[in-house]
Amino acid sequence: MLSSEDGEDAATSRFGSLNLSILGLGTEYPPYHLDPAALDTLVQRHYPESPAMTKIRTINKYTGIDTRSAIGSVDHPMANMDRAPNIDELCCLFLKDGVALAVTAARKALHEAQLSPLDITHVVSTTCTNSANPGFDHYVCKQLGMTQPVEKVLLHGIGCSGGLASLRTAANLALGSSFMGRRARVLVVALEISSLLVRSELDSIHQSQETRIGVALFSDCASAAVLSNGIDDGNMEPVYELLGWDHRIIPDTEEDLGFDVDPLGWKVVLSPRVPKLTAGVVSPTFNDLLSTLPDLPPQYREAADFDWALHPGGSTILSGVERAMAITPEHMRASYDTYINHGNSSSATILSVMDRLRQKDMDELAPAGKVKDFVVGCAFGPGIAIEMCMLKRNLRHVRRTLVITGGEATPPMTETDPSDESEGSRSDGEGDDLPQAEREVDGMTGEASELVCEKSNSEEKDSLAEALNGVELD
Repeated sequence: MLSSEDGEDAATSRFGSLNLSILGLGTEYPPYHLDPAALDTLVQRHYPESPAMTKIRTINKYTGIDTRSAIGSVDHPMANMDRAPNIDELCCLFLKDGVALAVTAARKALHEAQLSPLDITHVVSTTCTNSANPGFDHYVCKQLGMTQPVEKVLLHGIGCSGGLASLRTAANLALGSSFMGRRARVLVVALEISSLLVRSELDSIHQSQETRIGVALFSDCASAAVLSNGIDDGNMEPVYELLGWDHRIIPDTEEDLGFDVDPLGWKVVLSPRVPKLTAGVVSPTFNDLLSTLPDLPPQYREAADFDWALHPGGSTILSGVERAMAITPEHMRASYDTYINHGNSSSATILSVMDRLRQKDMDELAPAGKVKDFVVGCAFGPGIAIEMCMLKRNLRHVRRTLVITGGEATPPMTETDPSDESEGSRSDGEGDDLPQAEREVDGMTGEASELVCEKSNSEEKDSLAEALNGVELD
């Protein structure tokens, strides 16, 4: 999609009715949670004190992250060898533990979409923490039992923007199928295992005496989505409609944000200019995206009229976009919640944020208690690239989850609460008079609902509420 800067006629650059819908989302975080003290523990075990190490340990206490999700605890053997793990060791762990996360995330998305793996026509995947051939997507498809011909694309070199870049790629594939009159059900998968790069990063801090803050930000996650082109959808209810997107590169910023390959994994490149650069590009990208969507309701014109699913690259990136776009933390409540409780999981994070945003406890934190029908998705990656999309949230959608029992993802006996259960939560007043049958799953009692719904962690909610009450994270 070309922006208006390319001189293309405005009429031809507008998005029409694409009929693209996200039918299911799935997020899978590993079971371990690393608090700031975990980094201190590893430093004390394996490195002498130095000015750079002292500085990074201080920064680590003030990132705004309470815990980072990880595939192992601070005592994981690979984090406690007499050296940093090499790229081969990291690859073996990625293909074992990482692929398992991705398979579970995919199963969750497929379950919510009420589809079998055999219904999938395309798979678009991304990672920046592995470069195996065949790629991890091959093993995900194999473990899901996909035996049918599936068109696969594995995106690399796009870092934290990978989740939305994959969604954009999936959308273009789906539109190609629509042109040919074919059904498209595209599985999007993002997987990142960053936590065990900690020793490599600490080695660099020790040896070069550089301040490398990535070691305090990154975490592990797999996320997935199912995108449909609407052909033969039947009565499938979308979670979000995908209305349009924009992609662009900030010129001459290759040295500011990156993820360089190294014998010991990958090294984060993150310059101090990144928060200012990213904040500066959001407004023109947003304005150009709006210009391609002339059919939005008239009350959706300014950034604050929308909810925002922003990739939480760091606290200064979040607060910088807030100031640049004159929005509040409540607009980005799911971004803050994800950042505080899980950290930055690179490409997998943005789909996790989109998944989190549509949950009931997030609705309760909406600006002035009004949930928005339209959501801006935004992420940044190496280049520096910005990916942005416009989503329409289906506030009537009934969220379906998988219950994990004995390490396996299995469907629950009943579905979860409708995401629009809280009355009067819409920003435009629509849906206030929805029939009761559309507000509740047929046959579900309140007691059963409580057993199946994801229970909000009170400590996490308190932490998020504190952030939304004006705590400066940077």
